[in-house]
Amino acid sequence: MSTIFKKIIDGELPCYKVAENDQFLAFLDIQPLVKGHVLVIPKLEEDYIFDLDDDLLSGLICFSKHVAKKMKLHIPCKKIGISVIGLEVAHAHIHLIPINSIHDMNFSNVKLTLDSSEMLELSNKILMS
Repeated sequence: MSTIFKKIIDGELPCYKVAENDQFLAFLDIQPLVKGHVLVIPKLEEDYIFDLDDDLLSGLICFSKHVAKKMKLHIPCKKIGISVIGLEVAHAHIHLIPINSIHDMNFSNVKLTLDSSEMLELSNKILMS
């Protein structure tokens, strides 16, 4: 069965894209821990990140680094944190989260609700940088 991420990759569902190439896609999380929370996924469907072959896994990390640097240009924060959990969607993915304290990476925190205009403005800033 196709995951929500596969539907985003295939254009069946919209997203707030911040970066893309032939192998990877990065987009704003619609239930972010903090403003600017991004998900980075391989376009290849694979549930467990450590089942990715070495080249794809290293490419995913390097792509995430590129995205994090673009995020840092537009989101006031001390650092961009990285997390891999892999339980919420059966498709390998990395969370890139703007952080000012370790508390910003607590996945039990209440998720933010941002309006679509704010999400679109932020995604466009990161995408165009």
